[in-house]
Amino acid sequence: MESINAKYVSQKISKTRWRPVSHSFLQQPDIFASGSWDNEHNKISFWSIGSHGSSAMEDGFEGEPQLLCEQKHDGDVLDLQFLDQDRIVTASSTGAVTVFRHHQNSQTISIAQHWARAHHYPCDNAPCTGVVCSSPEIVTVGEDGRIIVFRADQEGVVRVIENADSSTIHAVTYLRTTEILTVNSIGQLKLWDFRQQSNSPSQILSLSGDRVPLHCVDRHPNQQHIVATGGQDGMLCVWDVRQGNTPFSLMEAHSAEMWEVHFHPTNPDHLFTCSEDGSLLHWETSSHSEMPSFLQGGRNSSMMSRSAMAPAGGNQSLISAWLSGDCSKGRLETSHMLPSQTLSVNSLDVLQQCLVCGTDGEAIFVNRQVPV
Repeated sequence: MESINAKYVSQKISKTRWRPVSHSFLQQPDIFASGSWDNEHNKISFWSIGSHGSSAMEDGFEGEPQLLCEQKHDGDVLDLQFLDQDRIVTASSTGAVTVFRHHQNSQTISIAQHWARAHHYPCDNAPCTGVVCSSPEIVTVGEDGRIIVFRADQEGVVRVIENADSSTIHAVTYLRTTEILTVNSIGQLKLWDFRQQSNSPSQILSLSGDRVPLHCVDRHPNQQHIVATGGQDGMLCVWDVRQGNTPFSLMEAHSAEMWEVHFHPTNPDHLFTCSEDGSLLHWETSSHSEMPSFLQGGRNSSMMSRSAMAPAGGNQSLISAWLSGDCSKGRLETSHMLPSQTLSVNSLDVLQQCLVCGTDGEAIFVNRQVPV
């Protein structure tokens, strides 16, 4: 726990995101952005954990995050995604979608593009609940059930799917370059193929039984058919979108709403979840060992409560550990990443060995030695 630094920021933090790093260098992330919510004046802020402007990297990984710059944000920041190294996109409770530019030389922030009331009801604003970016494309979803496609370099809207959902869409992610996946408030995942002109999803998957709202979704970075979701009941669900229309496995994760789930972008045997219950969990599959790693002690074990068999004739070495049909191999190591439970952990992001999370306790936690 020595590697965790806490920064108290006098505002409730709704979202935290690392700035992307260049793949050509084995560089650790050193800048992240945060967004706030439920404050008198909300903000987006950029923070440094490095020795900014200094070449001594060893010295840069000491101490708490330092504020570089901040900008007022109209409404709650309901989502936050980097478009590239300099631009970040926010989803607002006012229904607006905004592209902010971070000027690193002057440490200032300006508005590069703004779509007011992108999401709306006939007589009122509708919160924009989620955004995903593949530069220059931006896709947003909202409480109004709309899916909107923008381009960062165009003022107009590229495409709107008006009645994509009759319920609130809570989150969105890319499945492939031309496909997105949305999750909604009645426990459904919907796949959308932008190559089709149809305004109907190409596939619908759902939780059987109670229609538990799903709040978050993330796609396995290497195997696009594997998706993880979390929702109101705190369960972690793993789905194989090629097989059937229900989750492949369900795991008891948190005692309250799960707000975010993220596979590690380069080591997807590791996954991270955070919750209203004040916890942040690190999940690790025991895929590379016949002896499940949870038997090594020191951590909690969490067993899949339901699991389907591996695809017939499938090459076992190519089947992700997240979809292992064998219960003995389907166990996971879970560990708590925060020193003590706090108020709701609303957001997390992980890149290389660095993890950042934001809480309702007006604190940002940074861990620079994530064991991945």
